[in-house]
Amino acid sequence: MITFSWPWLFALLPVPFLLRYILPVAASGNDAALRVPYLADFESEHTTPAQRSLRRWPLFIYFLLWLCLLGAAAKPQWIGEPVELPVSGRDLMLAIDLSGSMDHTFTHSFRNVTKLHATKAVAGDFIDKRVGDRIGLILFGEQAYVQAPLTFDRTTVKTLLLEAVTGLAGKSTAIGDAIGLAVKRLDTENNQDRVLILLTDGVSNAGEIRPEKAAEIAAKKGLKIHTVGIGSRGSRELNEQTLKTVAQRTGGRYFRAHDVAELQQIYALIDELEPVERDTQSYRPTWSLFYWPLSIALILASLLALATLYRRRWI
Repeated sequence: MITFSWPWLFALLPVPFLLRYILPVAASGNDAALRVPYLADFESEHTTPAQRSLRRWPLFIYFLLWLCLLGAAAKPQWIGEPVELPVSGRDLMLAIDLSGSMDHTFTHSFRNVTKLHATKAVAGDFIDKRVGDRIGLILFGEQAYVQAPLTFDRTTVKTLLLEAVTGLAGKSTAIGDAIGLAVKRLDTENNQDRVLILLTDGVSNAGEIRPEKAAEIAAKKGLKIHTVGIGSRGSRELNEQTLKTVAQRTGGRYFRAHDVAELQQIYALIDELEPVERDTQSYRPTWSLFYWPLSIALILASLLALATLYRRRWI
């Protein structure tokens, strides 16, 4: 709907008419108190009624011009429908292992899928539920890098997760570097409620910092880390003790997923452990419209100027 910031300005609308009737009529001499050019021509007794009516059209344009100027000065605005804003509940970063072992198969409903494929499906559903949180994505293998910075745009984060492929960051596993990168990125934010969910299926065998040392730094920065170990029963690739230590030192929890069903339960449990803020805020988008009446006023003023030049040329 359209509103005006200063609607009281429209009270000035009759001012030109009041001045027209209150001020004395312009005299014929050069010493007139107020002289309106060509007004005598409009009121000449030698013109016919049709001619006088035709020559009054500038008065109507003057009125429209004055109305448009008042409309622009009153600051018209278009106010849209209320839009709900996401409330910053948590700064939540996902760190997903892309080492070569994530291509190994995983049991799901009597069929085998890769561990990365299962992670994408379950973590994608988890992202969809985190309305109100800022979500970020770190992918790591031999190196760790930020695929998506913290954002409310959950759709983009999920898309980037689904596009990830094994080996993109190298074949090895740098768990410590992934934690260190998360600490660095989350430490720049003012939000005190920061969580990292780290998922891996292997042993930390690359990187410049040990996972335990990175966990100590994270604990000092107030970053909570939940670790998820993924792998079939009897798997020797996973170092559960390291993941347990990382979680314990930062106040988080360690989870072990032997199949897709357990992975789904783990993310559901994390969703309960880190509930989303449900309070909502809203705002109404506003667009300024003053340039429309102002533009019309400029066009009318230009027409009046052209009409004046025309009359001076031919009269």
